[in-house]
Amino acid sequence: MSKTLVTYFSASGVTARKGQKIAQREGADTFEIKPAVPYTSADLNWQNSQSRSSVECKDPACRPEIVDGLVDLSTYDTVYVGFPIWWYTAPNIIYTFVDANREGLKGKQIVLFMTSGGSGIAKSVKDLQNTYPELDFKAE
Repeated sequence: MSKTLVTYFSASGVTARKGQKIAQREGADTFEIKPAVPYTSADLNWQNSQSRSSVECKDPACRPEIVDGLVDLSTYDTVYVGFPIWWYTAPNIIYTFVDANREGLKGKQIVLFMTSGGSGIAKSVKDLQNTYPELDFKAE
């Protein structure tokens, strides 16, 4: 029997709600990707080029620390990874999560789901596929 995990990073609750709906639909377990330092409203102000989210997105090497980042993926066949789109792509905290779980994600079907106020998903998917060519990313 196939087993599914829905992981997500949600700064405002929108992606969390979508992740919970997917988990209900799939009968899946859930795991929230939590930043070690939570994001404040000021951190998320995309109109401020000096806000935390803006600064992080400008630095591709940035890997914000996460709480309990390593997940036992051995019992899962499918792993959903959800996030809000920031500056047309995945927030760097998603790269922190994938880096920490890279070995466990190999051979899994990885289904990306995203929330956005207006950006498309194509760049997010392509960026992750280019960074981790050995992983099987698909978009929902």
